[in-house]
This record gives sequence, C-alpha cells and structure tokens, in this order.
Amino acid sequence: MAPWPEVEKPETNNYIGDSSKQNQNMAGKEGENHKGNVASLGNKGEIQPAFSTIALIDEPRPEEEDPWALPELQDTGVKWSELDRKGKIIRVLYGIGKFIMLLGLLYMFVCSLDVLSSGFQLVGGKAAGDIFKDDSVLSNPVAGLVIGVLVTVMVQSSSTSSSIIVSMVSSTLLTVRAAIPIIMGANIGTSVTNTIVALMQAGDRNEFRRAFAGATIHDFFNWLAVFALLPIEVISGYLYHLTNVIVESFRLESGEDAPELLKVITDPFTKLIIELDKSVINAIATNDESAKNKSLVKIWCVTETNVTLQNVTVPSPENCTSTDFCWSEENTTWTLQNVTETDYISKCQHIFVNSDLPDLGIGLILLALSLLVLCSCLIMIVKLLNSVLKGQVASVIKKTINTDFPFPFTWLAGYLAMLAGAGMTFIVQSSSVFTSAITPLVGIGVISIERSYPLTLGANIGTTTTAILAALASPGSTLKYSLQIALCHFFFNVSGIILFYPIPLTRLPIRMSKTLGNITAQYRWFSIFYLLVCFFLLPLFVFGLSLAGWPVLLGVCLPLFALFIAAVVINIMQKRRPHSLPEKLQNWDFLPVWMHSLEPWDNIIMASLAFCGKHCCGFCKCCKVNAEQEGAKDKQLKTTEVYENTMAMADEERGGRRAPAAASVDKTGTNNTAL
Repeated sequence: MAPWPEVEKPETNNYIGDSSKQNQNMAGKEGENHKGNVASLGNKGEIQPAFSTIALIDEPRPEEEDPWALPELQDTGVKWSELDRKGKIIRVLYGIGKFIMLLGLLYMFVCSLDVLSSGFQLVGGKAAGDIFKDDSVLSNPVAGLVIGVLVTVMVQSSSTSSSIIVSMVSSTLLTVRAAIPIIMGANIGTSVTNTIVALMQAGDRNEFRRAFAGATIHDFFNWLAVFALLPIEVISGYLYHLTNVIVESFRLESGEDAPELLKVITDPFTKLIIELDKSVINAIATNDESAKNKSLVKIWCVTETNVTLQNVTVPSPENCTSTDFCWSEENTTWTLQNVTETDYISKCQHIFVNSDLPDLGIGLILLALSLLVLCSCLIMIVKLLNSVLKGQVASVIKKTINTDFPFPFTWLAGYLAMLAGAGMTFIVQSSSVFTSAITPLVGIGVISIERSYPLTLGANIGTTTTAILAALASPGSTLKYSLQIALCHFFFNVSGIILFYPIPLTRLPIRMSKTLGNITAQYRWFSIFYLLVCFFLLPLFVFGLSLAGWPVLLGVCLPLFALFIAAVVINIMQKRRPHSLPEKLQNWDFLPVWMHSLEPWDNIIMASLAFCGKHCCGFCKCCKVNAEQEGAKDKQLKTTEVYENTMAMADEERGGRRAPAAASVDKTGTNNTAL
C-alpha cells in the first residue's frame, strides 16, 4: 500500500534519486505537518520512502477463501506413469497395507465405542435406574424428555434406554403415552457420541470447523424435532394413536432374535475386556430392592436354572399352596412348592471377573482406557485417510458422494444418501457408530456438510428399524409394548424429516451447525461449553425445576424461552432489516461487552490456561507452544509483506505496542452477537 493514498493526477515521479527535492515537493502537496515529518527523516539520514512510478488505482480486493469449501487433497507423490515396475509393486503393497491398517483401526474404533458405553453404564447405570423409578416425575412430558437425554448420555446407548422403558411399560409402571417423551430424549442423548468424537480434530482450525458442524447437525435436528413435535404429541397424542392402530391391526407373535451383524465381529474382543449384566438396571428401574446391591459386572456367563418340587416350611396353613399338600408336624407347617435353583457352571473370561473393585472404579478405568484408544484411533484414521485420499482417488470419492443429479432430478441425491445412511446404520446396528465414522470424513473434506445432513437423517431411520426388529424378537409378554415404542421412535424421526428436509428453506440444522462451527473454530473452548450445557447442565436444570412442579417449571422456563426467541429474532433483523428496529436495538452495544461477545470470556480462559501452563505441572505446554508458533507465523508474514513505504512496518509495530487496548476493542466488535 502506498504511503499517501490521495494523488491528484497520475504522473511520473522524477525525484527517486534526489531526496531533498522529493521531500520538498511532497511536503508542499501534503501540508505543514507532513512536511516536518519528512524533513526530520531526511535530516536524520534515515532510509527514505520509495515511491511507485505507477499511478495509484483502486485495486479489487482478493476474494476471501470460503472456510466451508471442500479442500483439494492434492497428490504430492510421484505419478503412477512415472514409476517403474518395482515402484508400482511397492505402491500397490503400500496401498494394501494402508487398507488393512484402516480396517484394523476402524475395528478398534468401534470396539472402543462399545467399551466406552460399558464404562458409562458402570459409572451411571444404577443412577439411571433410580431416575426411572420416580413415576410421578415421568408423567410430566418435559421431565420425561430431559430424563431420556440424561439417561442415554449416562449409559451411552439409546437401545439400553429403550429396553429399560419397555421393561417399565410391560410391568405397568409406565404407560406408553408417558414413555414417548422419554424416547424423544433418548434420540437426543445418543448424538453426544459423535460430538465427543469431533473434539479429537481440534488441532486444525478448518478441520475442526467442518467436523464439529458435521457432528452437531445431528444435535440440532433432534432438538428442533423435539421442540416442534413434543407439544403436538402432548396435545393430540398422534404418535400414540397411530402406533396403537398399527399394533392392534396385526396378529403379533414372538419371533427369532434380531440379527446382530456387527456384534458378531466385535463381541469376541470386547467380551475379553468387560461383560455387563444389564438386567440389574432394569430391575432397579422396576423397583426391585434386591438389585441395588448387585454388581453390573457379569461374573458367571454359563448358568443353568432348575425348578424342583420340594418340601418347605410356611408360617401357617393359610400360606400353603394347596390344602392337599399341607401338613403339620409338631409346631411346623409343611407344604410343597416349586423351588428355582441356579447352578453356576463357568465364569466369564473378561479381565475384571475376579476384581474386587467397585463398579465405579471399574467404570472410570474403562472410560479412561476407551477414550485413550478412541482418540488414538481417530487421529490415526484421519492421518491415514489424508494420505490415501489424494489426487484422483479423492476427486472420484468426492464426486460420487457430493455430486447431485442433473436437473430436474437434483432432489433425488439427498434421498439416496438418506437411504445409504439407513442401510449402513442397519448393518452396524448403531447410529452412534455410523455418525462417529463419518465425522472425520467431514472434517478432512471428503463429505460436505450438505451431504452429511441426509446421511445423518438416514442413520436416525436405520437405528429405529433395528429397534423394530429387536422388538419383534421380544417375548410375548413385552412384544406389544416394545413394538409400539419402537414404532413411536420410527414415526418421530420420519415426522422430523418431513418438517426439516424436503424444502431447502426448512433445512435449519445446516445453517445452525455452520454458525456453531464458525464460533468453535474461533473459540475452541466453546465446544466443551456447548457439550456440557446441551447434554448435562440444561437437562439437569430442567429436571430440577420439574421436581418442583408445573407452576415453578412454567414460571421459570417460559420467560427464559421468550427471551431467547426475542434475542434470535432481533439478531436476524439486525442482519437483514436493521432500519426496521429502534435505533437502540440496531446493535447490542448498549449491553456490557461480556453479554454480546465471547472475546472477554476468551481472554479470561486463555489467561487461565497461560497461568496454568506457567505455574502448574506443564500439561498446558502444548497451548503455549501453539501460541508461540502462531505468533512466529504472523511475524514472518508481516516481515515478508511488501511495503511501498519502508518505515510503515516500524510505525505499525510501534503503534501496535502503544495501543493494545484499541486493538482489543476492534477485535471485540467483530463478534457482536448476543449470547
């Protein structure tokens, strides 16, 4: 940039060699103040500004790079045509080895998710059963919703939550209509897994932006579907009536067990680590007091139950099973009863079978180990995919996944992606596994956000079809209830898709996830804050209010919800039609800075991390190293910029040191959105 932006007419500068004439001429044009500055520089013998001989014009600014554009994964290696026979053989062997390694890492990734679920169940399984015991709270649909979220987050499995609900319904502790909000909450809670997986890509800013948006698109769809459909269900009960008609219209018979395609592969390994007796959670939820002292860790894997007719004593003749089988000897009354005896044949083979640790200790160990393996596998999968998906391979995959059909069939590609997501989820029998697997692909740019949305919706449908098959294999006593609950889950997801997918204008989860992705890319700590608030603090807050009753719940939540909606509407109008608002509401400057900007919070958190890195045990040194690297990179870019005036860089550095407060104010103003 030239030092003087205003030039009356373009003319050739004839004063490049003569500094004194140059200073006099430019001083006459610019005024007395500037004349003194330039003359002082000339007197001191400092390096003088070099002026361009080309007339100054307004050059167009380079276009900013779209952070959501899929990156080009260029192949930097030797081309295939340039390799000799030995090089081609080596490359083929390398490719086969990478493919085998990728399959192995995916296997360990899925197994770590299974162990992670077991760890969560050991830590919070009994607490989840206790939460389900209070049927008076469960009759409140809002309380049922947040209980479904909390329990599914604690046990990391929507199928476990569904099995608990089926057990309670079949034992008449809960009605099907009261169970529907809990199923909606379980649908939200199951999306926490891929959000945790997205945190593993926080190292690269743009990768994290895409990965976190691709993961939270599932969250936003589930929350929006609940906000839209829960009031309709409470008022009309359409899900209950629709599924009841379907269940009553068929003659249902208990069938064979549902196929477990992925479990056949992963169970041999995970059963060497831990096996759980999930019936304990169901027993606690159904008010079985004897289950409270039982451990969730399964000890005996092979047992045999025998029922024999034995003579037993009873307190009085009234307790006899029949008058024909009742007799007395001295002061003792005898009768015949069927006695069930369990013979323990062989123990399980997992590593905690003979451990004396409590369930909480084993659960914490499993959580730490599974998270370590999960993070390691995910990092290695991303590195491996980055090395494989380059050049022609990447372009073919991206075109296959992200390209739409020609007009007028462009709408068909999204529905095919939805069908593919449902099919893959049916194969792996877990929406968490499928969405967690595509999250790193979204992060590295193989799958776009727009294409991951229908894939995620398909995963929601796929996991409900698996639940329907599992319900058809239920015993006769629970068949009707389990099938009706599975159908409620299915039609809930279908209703959400009808609301938020067919019309492009209603695909709000895409825009919301991109907004959150931009925020978390700039302030990466916000991702942890989002995770804690959406899946822990907010459900706990609403659950606590629901314990106090409807008046307290509505008195607190309705004003907060109205305030939130008002802030959203004002934000939208500030961007699109600011002149329609009162002058004071055209921006949020009338509020304190901490209420409409994340910058003050970011300064506090960064200062805390810096203090921790300086005075604590050094686990935050990586943050300090990253900050130093970014600072060095910025300084290098600054020194390599071409300045028309060679003194401008020194002035800029001196000005930057003199006015740090002004810089922070400007930076704060860039994120002017109400929290």
